[in-house]
Order: sequence, then C-alpha cells, then structure tokens
Amino acid sequence: MLGGAGFLWLGWTGFNGGSPFAANEVATLAIVNTHLCTATSLLVWVSLDMIVYKKSSVIGAVQGMITGLVCITPGAGLVVPWAAVFIGALSGSVPWYTMMVLHRKSAFFQSVDDTLGVFHTHAVAGLLGGFLSGLFAKPTLLTLMYGPDNYYGPGFFYSLTDGKFIDGLRQMGYQLVGAAFITVWNAVMTSIICIFISRIVNLRMNEDDLEIGDDAAHGEEAYALWGDGEKSMPTSLRLHISPRIPYFCRGQMQV
Repeated sequence: MLGGAGFLWLGWTGFNGGSPFAANEVATLAIVNTHLCTATSLLVWVSLDMIVYKKSSVIGAVQGMITGLVCITPGAGLVVPWAAVFIGALSGSVPWYTMMVLHRKSAFFQSVDDTLGVFHTHAVAGLLGGFLSGLFAKPTLLTLMYGPDNYYGPGFFYSLTDGKFIDGLRQMGYQLVGAAFITVWNAVMTSIICIFISRIVNLRMNEDDLEIGDDAAHGEEAYALWGDGEKSMPTSLRLHISPRIPYFCRGQMQV
C-alpha cells in the first residue's frame, strides 16, 4: 500500500506539472503546490486521528495524501503557495470529518459498499478543490495559463480587491455549475455501465461468500503462509533421509 501510494504521489507530480504542456512558471508552481497541499493534507489527517482517536494509522496517512492530491488538482497552477497550504488544511480535515464522523453516523453510507472510501477521498475532495480553485485562482496565473484573452473570471478572493466582484462571483457560479454537471454525469454514466455489467456477471457477491472472503472468490487465501497454525510439519511432507547417506551428513539434513 505504501509503495503504491508513493508511486501515486510521484506520478501526480507529472500529472499536475504536465497540465500546461510546457516547462514554464505555471508547471513549476503546479508541482510545488501539489507537494505543499498533499503534505499539509497528510499531516492534518494524521493529526486529527491523533487528537480524536489517540492513534494515527498508515491507512489514514494514505487517505490524507489522496485527498490532498485530488483537492489541489483543479487549481495546482492557478493558486499561490500559501493558498495551496490552506487548501491542504481543508482537504485533510473536511473529508476526514465526512469519512470518520458522518459516514459512521449515516445509515445511507453504512448501506453502501465503499471499502476504500472513494466517495470521501474523491467526491468530497474533488468538489472542495473545484470550489477553492474558484476562490483562490490568481488573475496573473490565469493569464499565464490561458493567455491574455481568457474569459475566466478572477478568483473570488482577488475580485474583492480588484474591483471585479461580479466577475469573481460569476466564476464561483461556474465552479458550482461545473461540479453539479460532473456529479450528474458520473451518476448517470456509472449507472449505465453497472447495469450493462450486471447483465454479464453479478455486481456483488452473496453474503455467505463475502463472509468467507478470498477463498470463496478465488479458491485460495491471500497472504496465507504454509504452516500457519500448525505445530509441526505434516508427516507426508517430511524429508525422508536415505539410509545410504553417510551418517555424519544426516545430522545436517534433519528438519
């Protein structure tokens, strides 16, 4: 898991840094902001675990890392570093609250199979990132990214000081409309895909097989080591020493 998380973080550097399709100031800033936001998000998530549950976890650290990566992606090259840190603080706390508190209290969430917490790490963090990008997008960075004739309004935070309050408010509206469209699109298309797959195979194992686990699904158990729970080697697997082997060698071959 940690190996995969490390590769994911490394790959996300190219994912965000390559968005401008050029080695320029925006690409450099996107890489820096990606690391700042992700590191902050991880630290906040682990800190909340320590404060509330008195113990941090590797899984919690990875979840905090993922929420940071997801949240900074919409505005990685469009916000300044201090804003990336602020976004990281929110991406490590808001999804933490929805996953660790609301999820456990909600009957709806309890009835949904979401073992990896994808709703919280991607849906919540993604919506949060889109909203915060509209809030903190800097006008000069928007110009560098999209050119001088771009029609994107300034981030709402900057519109308060630039005298473009209406433009900033309009851009926030665009962010919310975009988030609503993506939500509906994902719900509809995912449902269609699941309906199609359900005509071929079951989408969910029955309860008895779920209780058994890997052995029911694959005919074998993951990470099952030989001899687990056994006090001695089965007789049929013992090494039989031939009487023709010299006596002084037999002691070296006892198992």
